[in-house]
Amino acid sequence: MCDYSLDFVASRPAKVGDKLVSTQFSGSITRGFAAVGEPGVAVCLLPGTELAFEKDVEYESRLHLFRQSPKIVDRVAQFRQLNPNQSHAHHDALEFPGGQIVLLTRLCPGQVATVLQLPVVSSVRTEARAKTAVLW
Repeated sequence: MCDYSLDFVASRPAKVGDKLVSTQFSGSITRGFAAVGEPGVAVCLLPGTELAFEKDVEYESRLHLFRQSPKIVDRVAQFRQLNPNQSHAHHDALEFPGGQIVLLTRLCPGQVATVLQLPVVSSVRTEARAKTAVLW
């Protein structure tokens, strides 16, 4: 899924093996992921998608004007959505093995990650729908 503030940005779903870069999209108040080589297209992730970053992950703290960007030394993360009932809040986040949760909009731009795995539930539902469509 892509955060609400990316509604007016061209987008596509993530695929296993995609190389993504954290990006500030023009005309948007948030950051998200774009595929390397497709800077104007947001790549939308499903909850449960697993990512591997090339380097330690840097993000802006709430007081980023006064501090250096903190880093997370875990380089794998799982995409999550937070506060789905709050319509005008950022929902897209990454959860790291150490328990840290960082909103995508707080990731420093330019960080590269690879999509390792899409959520299994999505594949099972898609296959079930396809089988049902064939049967009827």
